[in-house]
Formats: sequence, structure tokens, C-alpha cells
Amino acid sequence: MLLIGTMAVGSLFATGRPEAPDAEWRPTRTITIIVPWGAGGASDQTARVLASEMEGILGTRIAIVNQPGASGSTGQKSAFDARKDGYTWAGNADASVATYQVLDYTPEISHRDWQAYFAIFTPCVITVNPESPITDWDSLIEAFQTRSVDVASAGIGAGGHIAAEAFAGNLGLSYNHIPYGGGHPAVVATVAGETEVVMQLSMEVADMLRADQLRPIAVMDSRPLNISGVDEIPAITDFAPDMPSVGFHFGLFIPKAIPPEAAEAISAAFETASRSEAIMRLAEERGSVAVSVQGSEADEVMEQAASMFGWLLYDSGVAENSPTQFDIPRP
Repeated sequence: MLLIGTMAVGSLFATGRPEAPDAEWRPTRTITIIVPWGAGGASDQTARVLASEMEGILGTRIAIVNQPGASGSTGQKSAFDARKDGYTWAGNADASVATYQVLDYTPEISHRDWQAYFAIFTPCVITVNPESPITDWDSLIEAFQTRSVDVASAGIGAGGHIAAEAFAGNLGLSYNHIPYGGGHPAVVATVAGETEVVMQLSMEVADMLRADQLRPIAVMDSRPLNISGVDEIPAITDFAPDMPSVGFHFGLFIPKAIPPEAAEAISAAFETASRSEAIMRLAEERGSVAVSVQGSEADEVMEQAASMFGWLLYDSGVAENSPTQFDIPRP
């Protein structure tokens, strides 16, 4: 059974990380966070809240630059190719960064080249356009069995695409994948009726669910989902007991090759920011979980993501490269 994200969520705010000491490195110019997706998605939301909190701690402005393209790999590569001095970061998700190699987007850049800093864990939610004849689980399955259903996602290998692949693969179904340049555009497309179904993240669908612009069918988790202003969304395992849980960690990615004094200062700033009231509020409003994961614990999350998602995409024929090429074990 594919169980995604439980390790970090089960160890929320674990001890053993820095207690925000006074670091020697103090930035002297603006820090740039490249979000390799369009504005409004989970990566963008998380990065903006973290940036706002970390600016005061580090004593410098942190600018957000959205650079979508190639399922986030274009902007992610830009962040990696920048001078490794601690002034250029990326805002992304574990699954995306962990699968760029197997998808042949960044074959020379490994997920092991990044230090991840995760602040939010969010599950995927199966939702439909409210005008769709799909109203519940049974009609959802019937639709997928009897016709071609258009499913929007943030792009190949993005969270919503992985959710759709897990859904279809485990139930022996097929669908028509419509990729967009980020989670927010995919959600908006479904609201507008360009597509019928979207399985993006709770962070990205929460507002549309509250406004009755999307109809929830199930959360891809073994537990029901509660979002403020929305009726409880049933767990997918209520209908398909063997269905995997699909959720993702969001936060910052910084090349491990930056100077150690910069890494220490960033780590300390993240430690404080990830426990802030702003992050707690973001999680509560978006049906997500606030976490504070970095260092070796984040490395373990990335290894889990590379194994789970890399093999899922390869076995389904989406990924071109075998995970074995990159020493990624099968889960």
C-alpha cells in the first residue's frame, strides 16, 4: 500500500533541530525565491507565507518570482543554476523535486542535491465541476468506466497528476489528462468547465469548495478532511479500502552546496517561521497540517517521495527513466 507523507506528519515539530541561534551570516541584499509554478498554488502560498515570516528574522527583503514551465522543473533548475551563495531558493513540493530526474526534466540534478525545508503537508482531494453529473463516488467511477473524463492537473508529475495516476492505476481506470501551468490554473479550469475533474491539493481547492464552485467527492487519505466552511469530506478508503493515501510536503529548497554559515542562518530562520501563527493559520484555513521538517528528517522525506512517486510514474509509463538509474529503491 502506497502511504505517502505519514512519516513527517507523524513527527510534527520533532526536536533535534536548531534553536534559532545568532548566526554569523547576515544577508546584505534581497533573497529570491523562485516558485516554479503559477501564482496561487500550494507552492506559491507556502513560499509567500514563509518569506513574509523569514524577512524579519534574516533582516532582508525576500522576493517571490513565479517561473512556471515543464512541471516546475524550469524554475527549479534556474534556482539550482544560480550562484550558490544562499541568495536564491526555490519554493516547491517533495514529489515534484523528487521525480524530475526520472521524468528526464533535470537528469543531472538529483533530489539529493537539495536541502528541503517543509512547512505544510496537504492531501489531494477529488473534486468536480458542480455542473458535472458526477455527484458521489458511484457516479465518479461510472463516469471513468463509461467515457473519457478530462482531469486537470498542475502538470506531468505534479501532485494532482500523481493523485490521478494513483486513482486510475489502483482502480484499473483510464482518463484524459489535461496539464496546466500550476495548481491554481488547473483548479480554475475545472471551475470554468474546461475540465470536469481535478485532484489537486486541499490548499488549492479550499476557497472554491467554500464558494460551492467545486463539488468534493473524497479526500485521498484514510481520514476524512475538515476544511472550515465546508462539510466533512469523506476518506477515499471509505469507498476503496486499498486505495493509497496521496499527500505532499511543501516548502523551500536550497542547494546543499551553499556556504555552511548561510545554511545555518537559513535553518534557524526557517525553524522560527515554520512554527509561526501565520503558518498555523494557513494550514487551518486550507485543510492542511503545519509541520516543521528540515535536515536529515527532510532528506528522509525526499527519499520516500523519490521511491514512492518515481516508481509510480515509471510503472504507469509516464516517466522515461527507471529510478534504478539514480539508485532509487522500489518501495
